[in-house]
Amino acid sequence: MNVSMSLSLDNTKNAFAYKTNAELRRANFLFSIIQNSFIVSLATKCTPFLMKSGLPINGLIRSTIFNQFVGGETLEESARVTKQLGSYGVQVILDYGVEAKEGEENFDNVTEKIIEAVEFAATQKNIPFVSVKLTGLASMSLLEKLNEAPRLRSGIHDSEADDAAWERVKERMYAICDVANEKGIGILLDAEETWIQDPIDRIAIELMAVYNKEKVVVYNTYQLYRHDRFHFLKISHKIAQEGKFLLGAKLVRGAYMEKERLRAQQNGYTSPIQSIKELTDQDFNAAAAYCIENRDSMALILASHNEQSNLLIVDLMAKNKLSNNDAHVHFSQLYGMSDPITFNMATEGYNVSKYLPFGPIGDVIPYLMRRAEENSSVNGQTNRELLFIRKELARRKSKK
Repeated sequence: MNVSMSLSLDNTKNAFAYKTNAELRRANFLFSIIQNSFIVSLATKCTPFLMKSGLPINGLIRSTIFNQFVGGETLEESARVTKQLGSYGVQVILDYGVEAKEGEENFDNVTEKIIEAVEFAATQKNIPFVSVKLTGLASMSLLEKLNEAPRLRSGIHDSEADDAAWERVKERMYAICDVANEKGIGILLDAEETWIQDPIDRIAIELMAVYNKEKVVVYNTYQLYRHDRFHFLKISHKIAQEGKFLLGAKLVRGAYMEKERLRAQQNGYTSPIQSIKELTDQDFNAAAAYCIENRDSMALILASHNEQSNLLIVDLMAKNKLSNNDAHVHFSQLYGMSDPITFNMATEGYNVSKYLPFGPIGDVIPYLMRRAEENSSVNGQTNRELLFIRKELARRKSKK
């Protein structure tokens, strides 16, 4: 059993071995731009409009932010990136990056694409998971109704049309999970905004009760920048124990902080977001430790770009004599970010992956704009990316 007592996450030679000098320079240029919040704000407002205008900007987007954060427009294009990552011991969480579309035909098309992704994942050695966003399979208005109305949540619906629409959403999720269960691929339900999260949590628990009896197939995502989520994780675990199924828990800090705070202020309710970052870090680390303590009855995916959080779990794994590649502990970072964490952990044999979106450029624009905004608002993240990229460029130059 390989148990690591210490791990270094700052070896840039390991981190960027898969990138050429030209690719590193392009990444350096991109993150330098992302550092400028004014440019990012302008770009996020203008890019969707420019895409719809028909102006020839696809090539510019593809050669910059798309290539940095997305695997490709198709599964076939993503296969090249998947194979490259696999050669360094890095796994992949595959994500069809289309979200917030409307219409039953669109929802059915997205379902088919996700099932195709699951079937593709089953042919690859290093794709254990496929991610699912429920807003790709259901309308925002339906999810908001389900979130707000207790009678809807209990199954007594005001509208037969809403009832039928929700049944179709559940049918789509069961169709995806049936294939995933058969193929041995995990399904990760993404967390979304608080005003639509309740039905996502409910369907996650329902699916786990069906598919997680013998192994963990379905995972729910817990955003620990919400001050109620550590408590909800414990409640979820209790429900799983009472229902005699395994809990799948993907932990993230969160992705909608500014939007959540603004909506709470505008609508006059208490913000669901932690008041300070230190409380988010505290709950995130406590939740991760809780998952390790209960790894016999739950599986953890630690989705974090925070070095301290990853090292904390590595240390807890060692103290609990868990092997580096323990089946119930997985680490993950976004493709295009935090390579020093991913590749150095892979070198030590940990289960670690890149979250790899794919899809047509026009459809993944919302994802790309969110990546740019997050990197701009969390300035420390961008600074770290630049620090490591420039360190590796200097190291390579000194070797010449």
